Amino acid sequence: MMHKTLRPSFLSAALLAAFPQAQAQMQGTEEDAAQKVVVVGSRGAARSSLDTAVPVGLVSAKDLASTGSLELGKALQELDPSFNFSTTFISDGTDIIRPATLRGLGPDQVLVLVNGKRRHQQALVNVQQTVGRGSAGTDINAIPMSAIDHVEVLRDGAAAQYGSDAIAGVINIVLKEGAGKGGASISGGTTAEGDGDTYGASAWHGFALGQAGGYLNLAIEGRRRGETKRAGLDSLRVSPPRVTQRIGDSLARDAYLWTNAMLPVGHGGELYWFGGASRRTGDAAGFFRPREDARNVPAVYPDGFLPNIRTEVRDASLAVGYRIDLGSGWKFDTSFNHGRSELVFNERNSINVSYWYEPNCSCDIKGESPREAYTGTLGFQQSTYNVDIKGQVHFLGQPISVATGFEYRRDSYRIEAGEPVSYQYGRTNNPAIVIRDQHGGIAQAGIQGFPGYTPATQVYAGRHNTAFYVDLEHKWSEQLTLGSALRRERYSDFGNTTTGKLIARFDPSRAVGIRASASTGFRAPSVQQKFYSSVSTNLNNAGVLTETLTAREGSAVTRAFGIAPLKDETSRSASIGMVLRPVSNFSVTADVYRTDIDDRIVFSSTVAPESGACPTAAACPIRGILDPLRVGQAQFFTNAIDTETVGLDVVAEHTTRNLAGGKLVLSGQLGINRTHVKDRRSSSPVLTGAQLFDDAQVTLIERGQPRQHHVVAADYTRGAWGANLRANYYGQVQGQGFTAPFVQTWEAKWLVDLALRYAFTRSLSLTVGADNFFDRYPTRWDTTRAAPFPQMGFTHCWETCPFGVNGRTMYARAEYAF
Repeated sequence: MMHKTLRPSFLSAALLAAFPQAQAQMQGTEEDAAQKVVVVGSRGAARSSLDTAVPVGLVSAKDLASTGSLELGKALQELDPSFNFSTTFISDGTDIIRPATLRGLGPDQVLVLVNGKRRHQQALVNVQQTVGRGSAGTDINAIPMSAIDHVEVLRDGAAAQYGSDAIAGVINIVLKEGAGKGGASISGGTTAEGDGDTYGASAWHGFALGQAGGYLNLAIEGRRRGETKRAGLDSLRVSPPRVTQRIGDSLARDAYLWTNAMLPVGHGGELYWFGGASRRTGDAAGFFRPREDARNVPAVYPDGFLPNIRTEVRDASLAVGYRIDLGSGWKFDTSFNHGRSELVFNERNSINVSYWYEPNCSCDIKGESPREAYTGTLGFQQSTYNVDIKGQVHFLGQPISVATGFEYRRDSYRIEAGEPVSYQYGRTNNPAIVIRDQHGGIAQAGIQGFPGYTPATQVYAGRHNTAFYVDLEHKWSEQLTLGSALRRERYSDFGNTTTGKLIARFDPSRAVGIRASASTGFRAPSVQQKFYSSVSTNLNNAGVLTETLTAREGSAVTRAFGIAPLKDETSRSASIGMVLRPVSNFSVTADVYRTDIDDRIVFSSTVAPESGACPTAAACPIRGILDPLRVGQAQFFTNAIDTETVGLDVVAEHTTRNLAGGKLVLSGQLGINRTHVKDRRSSSPVLTGAQLFDDAQVTLIERGQPRQHHVVAADYTRGAWGANLRANYYGQVQGQGFTAPFVQTWEAKWLVDLALRYAFTRSLSLTVGADNFFDRYPTRWDTTRAAPFPQMGFTHCWETCPFGVNGRTMYARAEYAF
């Protein structure tokens, strides 16, 4: 089956190679694409993206603008097949901070840099059944596209160079710089269904600082994304059937202010700073509670109710540094970088059932409960101090590029409890008092939808680490370049780790290059994974809402189950590839890679009590642990699996000038990867490896992201007119998180985007376009084997949605350069 899915991309690559204009331009100058310079992947001299020893993709600001997306994550997904940005809904905080991944691995296994400096991670831990479950990656949508000059995507393991998290690769976001230029844009769009209206406006400008080349770039941006409604009729829980769920993109409002600046000081020195702040609000929903649900109060909600989850993401960062050319080719750079991420939760259109039915001292019913509540805040802070120096030394008469440095980093994590009504069992919060729900059962505690973080889950803790590294690179001849990297890190909580990397580049001719790398890597358990704890409401396999406890490391629950403290993941990566430039206007790169990860940190499967009668306590050990906690299910973070990922990346680009008086750029990108869970194990005497990480979670790791993602594009410019045609192929994905043992399959789809642009002047232009032009949707749920979800109104997908459920989107954008 795989050869059929690859055929379109191979055909596109063959068409590129067959263009007759290629031979005619054999003697031409190097095209712009070959001259694109990148800095990520090596601490040596910046070089063309085709001359690197490891694969690096480059996405320009123009490329980002060619998409109809206002979000950086979605734009990158449409442009780079190694990048995935899965759509989520009914997933609590993951609705506003979506998971970004590289090469089919986890969100926390890709490192994000801004101007080459480590960016802080998000406060949110993805604990719902979505791609990236159990991870806390980087909130890539916290960076406005108006501030970005280009994005470098290093598709290679790089922990030995950049530290923890860089197992899958590195994304370096380079901000706009310089003075005297600026621009503004305004855009609007909607879907073919007439909902999901989007509006965006941005402006940026570079101001001169002093008379010696200093600059201050400022970017401001705002956008609004309307809700899309793709839920079907609920025929299971209400009569007559009606829509009860909110399925699709949630309402979001975003505002950004970013800067990038440099000021020459002293003799050859530069003071620089960059960073910004953003505030994003989300309006999403939980699961519908029908009238007869024990979590409902019919006197308040006679037709049932849909809890409303309001979120606010506050993100801020600032890096300040000083760099200077020391002479003789040596450069010095020192910097301090601080960033923070906060996620605030509020619940509306809800109720605390235990408050409503709580008896007072005379046993009358109080009959009251707030309908909304503040449910808590997650916070993450990171401070990083770096000292870096690089230059050349001569050994046996040969110049060797050397880079070395030191890093100190402190990470801290905070959980702030919600207001009492959001988590309490009655106003006294006394479990000894019996409070009955509408059916006579024990009333559930806390506000419905997203119960608040409790004082017991509240935490403020952190850790620090230090690192030393050295990179060496030597050009042995005009054809051969070799390099190595070694990094030693010490963490205050789990100890030391040492990683290394070797790279090689061999160019037998200008037209042919061979590159290879081999490395070891690691990922430290994040402070989010170490300290996170919560109580949430989830559907079990029977479609019943159940309270689930997420227990942190070292808690009574994890100790009772015998779950060992978290340790670092370790990885081994290798790649080999080829670069072909048969003519000046055509290039092809192909890279094969493999990444093995041991002791991968995962979020466990839901551990539920044994069903049926328990004649003895020994016959039901899980129930014996969970029942005293009055919690139906439990989950925790643990080093439970080993995985193997193999893949192939192919990139081809051909440029034709003077084609009917215009310029045509054709590109084809082929992305294939496959992740396999090699082993499942458990440190618990109570739980087996298969219980700790069940088949549903294995399926999410192995098949939750497309194994094939291809991008074929054509961009034509003639005079004031321009057109862009792009097709994305998203491979098949599968999930069984809510339907086990049935595995729901969402089939592969081609999505075609089309945009037309016209420049009225050198400064003013207008673009109109349609994303998903042919209005393609994911496969519908199997109405029989996936029951009861289709009957509750779930239509196309849920736990994994590579391209969402919105269908066709039309947009228009006006841009002005000044």
